[in-house]
Amino acid sequence: MRAIVEYAIDHARLTIAILLFLLLAGASAYVSIPKEAEPDVTIPIIYVQLSQAGISPEDSERLLVRPLESQLKTVSNVKEMKAAAFEGGGYVLLEFEAGFDSDVALQDIRAKVDDAKAELPSDADEPRVQEVNLSEQPVVLVSLAGDLSERSLNQIAHQAQDAIELIPSVLSADINGLRDEVIEIIAEPMLLDSYGVSLEDFAIAVARSNSLVAAGALEGPEGRFAVKVPALIETPDDVLNIPVAASTAATVTLGDVATVLPTFKDPTSITRVDGQPAVVISVAKRSGANLIETVDAVRTAIEPLKKNWPESLEVRFLQDKSKFIRQMLADLQNAVLTAVILVAVIILFSLGGRASIMIGIAVPFSFLVGVLGLYMAGLTMNIVVLFSLILAVGMLVDDSIIVSEFAERRMSEGMRPREAYAFAASRMTGPVVAATLTRIAAFSPLLFWPGIVGQFMGYMPLTLIATLSASLVAALIFTPTLGALIGKPQPLHEEKARREGPYLKTVRVAVRHPGLTLILAVAMLVGVIMAYGKYGSGVEFFPTVEPDTGQVLVHARGNTSLAEKNRLVRQVEARILDLDGLTTIYARVGSGQQGDENVTEDVIGTIQFEFVDWQERRPAAEIMEEARQRTADIPGIRVEVTTPPAGPPTGKAVQVQLSSVYPDALNEAARRVAGELAKYPEIRDLDDGLPLPGIDWQLEVDKAEAARYGVSVASVG
Repeated sequence: MRAIVEYAIDHARLTIAILLFLLLAGASAYVSIPKEAEPDVTIPIIYVQLSQAGISPEDSERLLVRPLESQLKTVSNVKEMKAAAFEGGGYVLLEFEAGFDSDVALQDIRAKVDDAKAELPSDADEPRVQEVNLSEQPVVLVSLAGDLSERSLNQIAHQAQDAIELIPSVLSADINGLRDEVIEIIAEPMLLDSYGVSLEDFAIAVARSNSLVAAGALEGPEGRFAVKVPALIETPDDVLNIPVAASTAATVTLGDVATVLPTFKDPTSITRVDGQPAVVISVAKRSGANLIETVDAVRTAIEPLKKNWPESLEVRFLQDKSKFIRQMLADLQNAVLTAVILVAVIILFSLGGRASIMIGIAVPFSFLVGVLGLYMAGLTMNIVVLFSLILAVGMLVDDSIIVSEFAERRMSEGMRPREAYAFAASRMTGPVVAATLTRIAAFSPLLFWPGIVGQFMGYMPLTLIATLSASLVAALIFTPTLGALIGKPQPLHEEKARREGPYLKTVRVAVRHPGLTLILAVAMLVGVIMAYGKYGSGVEFFPTVEPDTGQVLVHARGNTSLAEKNRLVRQVEARILDLDGLTTIYARVGSGQQGDENVTEDVIGTIQFEFVDWQERRPAAEIMEEARQRTADIPGIRVEVTTPPAGPPTGKAVQVQLSSVYPDALNEAARRVAGELAKYPEIRDLDDGLPLPGIDWQLEVDKAEAARYGVSVASVG
């Protein structure tokens, strides 16, 4: 090691050039590395979404879910398979063992879904196979609101969507709160009957007249020509001129027997921002893309469009995750700067000004070189990396302090700076390497942490290993080189020696009584653990911190229409609009997100809100408790006020699953279990998972009687 150190000192210009290069490269990597809120971990869950308009939950289970389950149960490496059926469809969710090959699993599942299609109803929609991905969560919401017609707002929203989706780092931009434009055809039954056209034939004629006909090409001795058979509806006249009946004498068109109107689809959801109707665009970034740059690009893409939009249109950006990342980066920079200043002050007091400069460089150097290593490894800057960097601040200067202190002691004894730092680096190589490897060894087991949590927290040991390794290089190479250039011997004052007196006295006492010292150490080790077990506040995976956002889930059961859901959610919304400590409130009314364990089937609306900066408001727990009290007396609903969980998604804290070979007994057992759990005051927001109560209309068709009139069950339907 001494030969390497002496070479670095003898070629000081080269060593300093390498130091500057690494600092610049690290700074460039710090600017360029992709930044995101949470680590992009692979969630070992794939689910198949099934849908069929109007199908009941019972029929969905029998006709959609069970055929698919029988095919998917042969997929390998499946840890657990769950399924649910509801009105309009169902889903099958497969959870794999951590570390699974998602590409192979997707191929297997798609193959099994293709095999199951033959058993599904002919009018069922195409099954959708989707992989759960944290990077697909929205990074910013673009709200469009104003006193405009629905058609104008529709056009503006699609303009904004097109501009946002052109951004390379944007994965998707989904519009919420907007209805699609459709053409409504209102048939006149009397006219159809007079022309001898049944409603079934009328519908078939319309469907066949809007299709793409692949006619191929004509090829002969004179050449080859493509043949087109245009049959798509492109203008209103195309709709009116669709033939529905014909004879040798005349043709009956759609315009003769029906009225055609431009309209919108029936609404399935309603969105509001701060109590006012709005259209919201949810923007998700691509995996590995820079979150801050993506949000800035979205804002930049919207700015030129606003010049052509009406002045009454209000454009807002909600739930901007880049604010959190910017704040974390600012905290990191402040932590680094504070660490450098504190280290410089302490070393200045203990070892002198020159030593403080050399040791102070170790902190930014280790940070930047560590970030450079993460960047070259293809990793991202996220909350776990930032936390790890802040955690490493106090450990990065230890190695440089050991080398510098030993060199300063040798210089005070008459050794020249070059020889002193070369000797210190070679002599202290063993202790410095041992100390660094000890710290690395303490975090290395986290690299083998299994499951989703292991992938999520794996960034911590990687970051600490990279920065601690950089601090080792700084202590053994760059600190001796700088010390040889700017180091200056300082005499050892008697006052400093006297300041070390109490420490030396304590050490002498400990050495003279080794048995007592060992007993005290063991007693402290055991006593601390026992004291924490008795007086501590328990153990939790992620500590409770002041959140930036929260949400209110509104639960209701029964045959509620969209208008009724909207009325109930609006009551909850009105109670919290003036709640102190909130900024924006984004409400969505409609069915919950099927397939999400945190959003059950009886959720009729979700209200998401952003908190004021934590330094300018009361604790979030008090705000949410007030929200619970304000909404507790609204009849017919149950209100759940929560905050997004820290760390990877794990569902609710306590989950009880019941299974039985007798399905009819499950409902009663679930009620009993839920009733027992409800007795504990510590448990709130309890979901029993039971089928939603409601009333279904069932038409029983007399098939024989229907056949007499030439009517099938499908025609009645």
